[in-house]
Amino acid sequence: MTQRCLIVIDLLNDFLDHWDRPTVEALISHTNRLASAFRERQFPVIWVRQEFRPDLSDAFLEMRDRQVRICIEGTRGAQLHPDLDCRAGDGVIVKKRYSAFFRTGLDDLLLQSNVGEITICGINTHACVRMAAIDAYQRDLRVVLAKECIDSYDNAHAEMSLAYMDGKIARLAPVAEILAGLPEVNDLPCPLSAKGLTRTSSA
Repeated sequence: MTQRCLIVIDLLNDFLDHWDRPTVEALISHTNRLASAFRERQFPVIWVRQEFRPDLSDAFLEMRDRQVRICIEGTRGAQLHPDLDCRAGDGVIVKKRYSAFFRTGLDDLLLQSNVGEITICGINTHACVRMAAIDAYQRDLRVVLAKECIDSYDNAHAEMSLAYMDGKIARLAPVAEILAGLPEVNDLPCPLSAKGLTRTSSA
């Protein structure tokens, strides 16, 4: 049986505060539903968030060049939205670039848990979601994009990104289909371990 993992990317206050409430509520509701189902089956749930120093010394070039201060460590903006069902046993990754794999502990978490397939939720489809999907594919991981759990402020580029990814490096699937494809709890080995999963951040 393939060990699976749910990865949720950048559902942070600094971003979602500027989105309309129905969109945010839908993203959070569907994501929490998946998180609950994955946990019930002892599949890892990992929350990814970006965070930067106040002086932007660890931020990417565009932020430094334009002095864009978002997701600053120690601020509410860098935290996960409070309605997300993030629990103490979940993994947490702090990233400094678009990809959740770049200089973080994500590789180790997935290897330790023997993950062969990841399901991605989060924003933005054309940037951080796409980069994580590509990097996962390059590691020979199967990638599922949860249709109702990903979104972007840039619809045009999001649509192009999905057209590029779907059926090639990833599979775009509705939440109902993802849930239906999960093994029944009673059919799982007892217990199915998510060994090695700890709350982890980048250096």
